[in-house]
Amino acid sequence: MDDNLRELFDFIAFTARLREVERHNNATSTRKESVAEHSWHLALVSWILHREFEREYGHALDLEKMLKLCLMHDLVEIDAGDPSAWSAQPDGDKARIEEEVAQRRFSGLPDGLGAEFLGLWHEYEEGATPEARLVRGVDRLNPALMRLLTGQGWQDVGADATALDRLQLPRVQASEALTALYREVRDAAVTQGLLPNSDV
Repeated sequence: MDDNLRELFDFIAFTARLREVERHNNATSTRKESVAEHSWHLALVSWILHREFEREYGHALDLEKMLKLCLMHDLVEIDAGDPSAWSAQPDGDKARIEEEVAQRRFSGLPDGLGAEFLGLWHEYEEGATPEARLVRGVDRLNPALMRLLTGQGWQDVGADATALDRLQLPRVQASEALTALYREVRDAAVTQGLLPNSDV
């Protein structure tokens, strides 16, 4: 095997470990979701909503880029872990650790792949393009949806509807459709008793 192919093989083996990283929300009523499952679902949801996003934005959006962002944005969590969005870890610490991992894991990839991965990862982190902002919105919607679908609720993080809005709205407001879907999830969670209504 030549050196380029060996580097690619090693990176492929590294990415396979995304299945081992658990998220804080459930995949089913009996087990946690893996980050790999999460990334796959983001890609599928982005594909499903792509035309809706284009109608909203009034111009073409790069679906290939959106799918790549979905599939690779959490690869750093193989080394950095997946801290809960509800954790008290300072954002600066998380950003620094993930940047170190991104540089170490992506920058040496051959044939321009390293530059592509780093560029896409930074684009996602900065929300630098409409595609990145939309994927970041889908990324925020997904765990709320899973907490609803699995009946997990938000008791483990002590959140009510107002706290959830504070976390979700800055990202899902990248799109009217995402905001509407988020409100559907939130309202259903309140109705089902999975999320305390802060108005009560």
